[in-house]
Amino acid sequence: MLLAPFCLCAMLLAVVTTVLAEENTCDLIGDKGKESSKELALLKRLEPLTNQSFETESISEKEHYVYKFRVCREVYSDMSGLVQINKLSNKTTVVGRINETHLTNGSKWILLIYKGGDAYSSHCGTEKRKAIVMIICNRMTLASGFTMVTEEREKMKECSYIFELESSLACTPEDLEVGSSLSVGSILLIIFVSLLAVYITGGFLYQRLVVGAKGIEQFPHFAFWQDLGNLVADGCDFVCRSKQQNVPAAYRGVGDDQLGEESEERDDHLLPM
Repeated sequence: MLLAPFCLCAMLLAVVTTVLAEENTCDLIGDKGKESSKELALLKRLEPLTNQSFETESISEKEHYVYKFRVCREVYSDMSGLVQINKLSNKTTVVGRINETHLTNGSKWILLIYKGGDAYSSHCGTEKRKAIVMIICNRMTLASGFTMVTEEREKMKECSYIFELESSLACTPEDLEVGSSLSVGSILLIIFVSLLAVYITGGFLYQRLVVGAKGIEQFPHFAFWQDLGNLVADGCDFVCRSKQQNVPAAYRGVGDDQLGEESEERDDHLLPM
């Protein structure tokens, strides 16, 4: 009897595994086995995102939509890869399907296109909707920032919904290496700041607890840094001041040292008697 629960769990696990294994994935445009090798490589590159779901809102005065998106997996059924939910009418519209997928890329972006969405009722010549998701390089996150950019539906055909998603999967290996490594200057700066923090903290504790200093004298080697500051100020004053010092005067009067000794001869005899 004790084996019954374990057998039941094993059967449920097998059923779940089978369902997951049969989950629909992206079908690239083209016959089976003749797809573009570049698109197949991009499809393989985006596999870490297939177990995630993304959602964003678009709100205006008359409209309130929620968009749900998955990478090469169905949001609901019917091959829906990106759907629009009208929060005012609770109507769900398939914007793009994973069985009509197209992929292309650049140096810092991957373009994922789902075609075959539900047809427009009056816009764009009643053609089928199309979702364009621009996956942009952001080396700090696996996937975030899913937002709607715009809906282009004023044309006669080739209308589309445009979205953005940030992901490190769109970055090149060079971008990831730059983000994961520090330059020599950064390393030296970190070491300098760390040593400075240890010096100030350790010196402060020593001056306070061992020497018994108070106030500003707790700063380590306070007298040395004070003298150094004065020397630096004097040097700056000497080099940078534009006013010249000890400049001889342009005109000098006759000083007392240039005057001869006062004559002993007096002019008292010139006075009237």
